[in-house]
Amino acid sequence: MAEMKKDFKKRLQEITFKALKAAIKGVLLYGIYFVLSMFLPPVSEMIPGFQQVIEIFVMVYIILATFAELTSDTIFQYFFNTAKALFVILYVIFSFKSGVIGVTFQNVNLIIDLRSFLVIAMLLSLLGLAKSMLQAINFLNAKAEPPRT
Repeated sequence: MAEMKKDFKKRLQEITFKALKAAIKGVLLYGIYFVLSMFLPPVSEMIPGFQQVIEIFVMVYIILATFAELTSDTIFQYFFNTAKALFVILYVIFSFKSGVIGVTFQNVNLIIDLRSFLVIAMLLSLLGLAKSMLQAINFLNAKAEPPRT
């Protein structure tokens, strides 16, 4: 009975530590977004809907990062990291469509080609996807191997 209480207390401390760590990471990510969002209003005036696109991206990314941190040391951590990488890839594809943005600003038609940026962003996200999948394989391999004595 006393050993069960110690085990419960240890597990509760571990969960509390994970929750605190996840909350701190979420607050830090939001703080970075908050500071960087001060520079977005001029861009938002030129590109309609830009602010909403960024806010949705940050919100989902922070939620996935928080869940990944809460589930650390389990296989679900790698599922959330994989979901985060896939989300970045798909969100970049859907938000920028063809990668060419046309903006009219005071009788000047400006066309911005972001295809190279999109390719770089997707390749970095693919690297993160591969990393999380390899980490999941390593985690499962470590769990499946019998301890050597």
